[in-house]
Amino acid sequence: MVLAIIILAVVVVLLGIYVGATYNSLIKGKNSVEEAFSTMDVYLKKRWDLIPNIVSSVKAYAKHEAETLEKVIAARNGGYAKLNTQEKLEANAELSSAIRSINIVAEQYPQLKANENFIELNSQLKKTEEDIANARKYYNAVVKSFNNKVEMFPSSIIASIFRFDKKQMFVVDDETERSAVKVEF
Repeated sequence: MVLAIIILAVVVVLLGIYVGATYNSLIKGKNSVEEAFSTMDVYLKKRWDLIPNIVSSVKAYAKHEAETLEKVIAARNGGYAKLNTQEKLEANAELSSAIRSINIVAEQYPQLKANENFIELNSQLKKTEEDIANARKYYNAVVKSFNNKVEMFPSSIIASIFRFDKKQMFVVDDETERSAVKVEF
């Protein structure tokens, strides 16, 4: 009888240690996802803030391309800080598509491509896009690790008890973004 109580106590302690360790691991994963998104968000915000300057540069040369520029402005309008994580990802997907439109317009105006201000802004945008791509890779890797813990047995039991949900990856869901941009002269 005493041996059964000792064995039961050891099992309960080991189970408690496992639950605690798994819970802490899930908290660490959730915090890593939030940190990775915050890092990526800095670059997304930087790109968000560059857009009005690029649009202004393009407007001076491409007055009759107003429709394209209005789409870019529409994709960019709104308070970035007020958006939640999902809305930021969606807004930046729209912005990526709009940026491609600006580049197509710029290709049609050699004098714009030679403009020093446009060149500098475009260079900053390209650097920011590279930073976003790297941050996206890191974010998606952290999300994958967290989602594995949330979905894989036996940690999935602890995740469901404490209501840890899968996180969404930052994916390229626009078919046009996956394909090469065709510029015709």
